Amino acid sequence: MSKSLLRAVASIRSNSQSGSAPPGSDPAIGETDVRKLRFATISVLLSCALSGSLAAAPAPASALPGAKDAAPAASGRLVRDGVAIDFEARPTAGGSELVEGGLADIRFRISDAKSGKALSGLAPGAWLDLAQVISSPKGEQKECKDKIALYLKGVVGVRPMVDLNSYYLLVLNKDASITVVDPLMSVAGTTSTLTRIMLKRPPVDWVKSADGKHIFVSMPIADQVAVVDAANFKVVRDVDAGDEPVRVTVQPDGRYLWVGNNSRDPNKSGVTVIDAKTFKPVKSFATGKGHHEIAFSEDSRHAFVTNRDAGTVSVFDVAKMQKLQDVATGPRPISVALSALSKAIYVADGEAGTISVIDAHSLKPRKLIQAKRGLGPVRFTLDGRYAFALNTLENTATVVDAGSDEVVHDIKVAAEPYQVTFTKTFAYVRGLATEHVTMVNLGSLGKGREPTLQSFAAGPEAPKLAGDLPLATSLAARNDESSVFVVNPVNNTTYFYMEGMNAPMAGYLNRGHTARAVTVVDRAMRQAEPGVFTTQVMLPAAGRFDVAFMLDRPQVLHCFSAEVKPGQATDAKLAIPRLEFLPAPVTVQAPSKAAVRFRLVQGRKDEPRTGVTDLRVRYFLAQGGRRLDAPVREVGDGVYEAQIDVTDTGAYYVHVDSAALKEDRDRPYLTLRAVPAVAQK
Repeated sequence: MSKSLLRAVASIRSNSQSGSAPPGSDPAIGETDVRKLRFATISVLLSCALSGSLAAAPAPASALPGAKDAAPAASGRLVRDGVAIDFEARPTAGGSELVEGGLADIRFRISDAKSGKALSGLAPGAWLDLAQVISSPKGEQKECKDKIALYLKGVVGVRPMVDLNSYYLLVLNKDASITVVDPLMSVAGTTSTLTRIMLKRPPVDWVKSADGKHIFVSMPIADQVAVVDAANFKVVRDVDAGDEPVRVTVQPDGRYLWVGNNSRDPNKSGVTVIDAKTFKPVKSFATGKGHHEIAFSEDSRHAFVTNRDAGTVSVFDVAKMQKLQDVATGPRPISVALSALSKAIYVADGEAGTISVIDAHSLKPRKLIQAKRGLGPVRFTLDGRYAFALNTLENTATVVDAGSDEVVHDIKVAAEPYQVTFTKTFAYVRGLATEHVTMVNLGSLGKGREPTLQSFAAGPEAPKLAGDLPLATSLAARNDESSVFVVNPVNNTTYFYMEGMNAPMAGYLNRGHTARAVTVVDRAMRQAEPGVFTTQVMLPAAGRFDVAFMLDRPQVLHCFSAEVKPGQATDAKLAIPRLEFLPAPVTVQAPSKAAVRFRLVQGRKDEPRTGVTDLRVRYFLAQGGRRLDAPVREVGDGVYEAQIDVTDTGAYYVHVDSAALKEDRDRPYLTLRAVPAVAQK
C-alpha cells in the first residue's frame, strides 16, 4: 500500500483514539474506520477494474529484466491506461513447473506501455490464493477481485494463502515461547495472535539470518540456539551452542552465526561459531571472562568480540577461523559496533567512559574518544554516520560523528537509557526508568547544531518495573522505515507508532504470556530495481491459483493465474491425523467446567479421523500450575470433546496427546482465560 494511504490510515486511527492507545488495547480498537477506508479504496479499484478496458495477454519470456532463458512456469501481461504490468513466476530451484511445497520467485514489472521504460514511485499489492469461489459472512459469492476487499478488511476465515503485502510481529516471551501477531487480523475484537512458537527453554536474544528466512534464538539454560523457520513459524532445529549462549549475531555475508558464551568457567567463556546454512557448530573459542558483544568488519573478514570482565576485545580472522590478537580497550568494554562509513569498530567502555576506535582492516587503534563514565550500548545510524552511545548514569546519548570521530552531542534522553533503534529519519531511545521513548531527528544532528527531540509514551509504566529483562531489544522498526513497535513489559503490550503521530496508534496485548522483546518479519514485496517488484514464496498447496494484483496509481485490479502441481508429500505422511481446535469462547468463568472441542482430519482432503481411543486432554494453569487430565469422548464426524475443571482465575493451556498424532512439536494448543464468575442478582 502507498505511503500516502498509510498516512491517511494513520490519521484516522489517531483521530478515532483521541490520543494514545489505552493500556492493553488491541488492534481492533480504532480499526473500524481504518478498515472502512481500506474497503472504500478497494471498492474504487474494483469499480475501475471492472468497468475499464483491460487487455491481458501472455508476457514474453524475456519481458522482465534478468529473466532466465527458459520460459517462466506462469506469466501474464496486462495493459491499461498506458501502463503495462508483466507477471512471472518461476520455481526457485529451476525446472518448468511450480510444485506444491516448493519455493517460487514472483516478479512484477510495471512499465510504460509504449516506451517500455520502467515506472518508479509505485507501491503495488499482491495476493496468492486458490482459484475458487468463496462465500462471505453474508452468504454472498466472492471471486478473485471481490476477495481482495475481504482480505483488506481482515475478515476471519477469509485470508489469502499467501499475502505478499503482509508482515508479522514476533514477540519474545518471558517463558519458553514466541508469540506471532498478525497486525492486520483481529479475531472478535480481542486478539491478533496468529500462532505461538514453543521453545525448549526461555529465550534471551535473537537475530534474523542475512536472507531473513530463519531466526536464531539463544536459550542459555539449554546451552542451545533454536532455529525458527520465518516462513511457517516453526522450530526446525535446536543447535548446541556452547556454555550459556546469550548474544547471537550473524556476520554481514550471512555465512556464520556467532554466539557469545557467558560461561562462569573461564575456559568456556567466549564464542561459538555456527554455520548459518547447515546449522552445525563450527568451532568454539575461549576469549576471556564476562559478557560478550560481537561485531564484524563490513566484508566479514574480521570478527571482534568483547570480554567485559577481562578488559579486552578479541579479534578473529573469519576465513582461517582463528584468533589473531586481544586488544586492551579499557577495564570494562561493554559494547561494540561497526561504522560501514568510516570502516572502523567502536568499543564503549562503561567504567572508563571512553570509546576506542579500531580500524576494521588494519586492526590498529585509530583514536580514543573521551566521554563519561556509565556508557552502555553503542549503535550506529543506518547510514553509518552517527554513533549513539547510551549513558545510563547520565541519562544521555553521546553522539559521535564517524566522519571526524568526535563527540558532537550529549543529548538528554529517556531516563536510564538502555536500548536504541533507528529508522531512516529518527533514532528511538528507550529508557528503563520511564514509559516515554525519546525520538531524535537525525536530520538535526551535526557539529554546532541543536538536535530536535520528540517523545511519546509507550504504555503506562517504566520497563524496569517488570523485573528481569532479556538482552533482545524491545524496539523494532518496520522495513518501510517510518514506524516502530515498542514492547512495554509491564502491561504486556506491544505498541505501534507511526512517525508524524502524537501517540501510538494501536496496542497488541499478549494474552497468556509475558512480552519482553519484539522483531518484525516482513513478507512484503521489495523493489529490486525501478518498476520491478519481487518476492520469494513457498507454494502451500497444489491447484490453480489466482495471483491478484492491485495498483493505486493508475487504479488497477487484476488477477493473473498460476498452476501448481502436486508435491512429493507421501500418503503415509498425509495419513497422520492433524489436530484443529474448534472455535470456543476465549474467556471463561471460574470456577466452572469448560467444554473443549477439537477435530482430527487426515489426507489431502482433510477427511475426518474417527475412532481414536487413546486421546488425552492435558491442561494446566500458567505460572506453575499442576498438570491435569480430562477424559475425551467422540461426538461424531472426527470431533472430540473434553470437559476441563476451571477452578482458579488465570491463563489455562490445553494440549491434546495421542499415539496416533505421532511426535509433532508444532501441534496446536488452546489458551483459555479464566475470570471471576459474575455474581447473579
